[in-house]
Amino acid sequence: MLNILNFKKDELKNFLVENNFKSFKAKQIIDWIYDKKVFKFEEMTNLSKSEREEFGKILEVSLPIIVKVQESRDGTIKFLLELFDGNLIECVFMMYDYGNTICISTQVGCRMGCKFCASTVNGFLRNLELGELMAQILVVEKYTNKKINRIVLMGTGEPLYNYENIVTFIREMKDKLGMSSRHITLSTCGIVPKIYDLAEENLSLNLAISLHAVTDEKRKTIMPIANAYSIDELIDACIYYFDKTGRRISFEYLLIDGLNDRDEDINGLISLCERAKAHVNLIPVNEIKENDFKQSRKINKFHNNLLKNGINATMRQKKGVDIDAACGQLRLSYSK
Repeated sequence: MLNILNFKKDELKNFLVENNFKSFKAKQIIDWIYDKKVFKFEEMTNLSKSEREEFGKILEVSLPIIVKVQESRDGTIKFLLELFDGNLIECVFMMYDYGNTICISTQVGCRMGCKFCASTVNGFLRNLELGELMAQILVVEKYTNKKINRIVLMGTGEPLYNYENIVTFIREMKDKLGMSSRHITLSTCGIVPKIYDLAEENLSLNLAISLHAVTDEKRKTIMPIANAYSIDELIDACIYYFDKTGRRISFEYLLIDGLNDRDEDINGLISLCERAKAHVNLIPVNEIKENDFKQSRKINKFHNNLLKNGINATMRQKKGVDIDAACGQLRLSYSK
């Protein structure tokens, strides 16, 4: 059977018409799945009995199995999900004053090799399908009985290496869940050609760049992608994205003690922000066993210096550290 979650809205309409159903049945089914969180055709009561039976023969709502749920002291919830092929992914539900956020994974594993991140330890296996991206939201909303207001593509994987599925997912979030792309943030290591492509998609998407260093030499020591694209090339792509979309870029900057928290790093970051008109999201490094990175002791000084120089900078609120759900910690615990 076909997984209905892999259909775009228009594709579902066409599929139903081709199978001798009325096209408006697509909206009814979508409402049941995405609004009411009903995943069995026999429970979709505004469909006729014969329609429910026929749909059940050709379509299914294929959801991952919840293998494990961990709840943090701060209310963050981490979900370990098993996909149809037995692969495992994680996603994280977080509650903030401004609403409920989900951090979803975009790939099974990650090929990027960033030294501070546990998600890359076992390498890359495959991209997630459209339905597997959608399913993370559905499973979490069903489990928590809470509406998700924001999505961050910051879980396991590099979203821009799953480009087509990610762009489709963002468009379908509006069609199926009514979520504006202004409430979706995509975090990338900086795949320069794909940033240019993304700028042409006519999406009001929030783009976050994992920067973490202000010189190519230093960035190469912690992010292998820096060997492919220089910081100058990355900044040029960011400027193009801003000029094309009007959406301000965020630089994610993981503060590592003694590595990227010195005065010259502050000054370099100020210069890059001024060039790209970027906001800075400072992130205290979360310790993992695969490296000896320690949290910077200069976080407040770094933050204050940015603010004094007119740079809009925030410090990311740590969520789920006690359950390995914070930035850079996903996928390590279950993959050993």
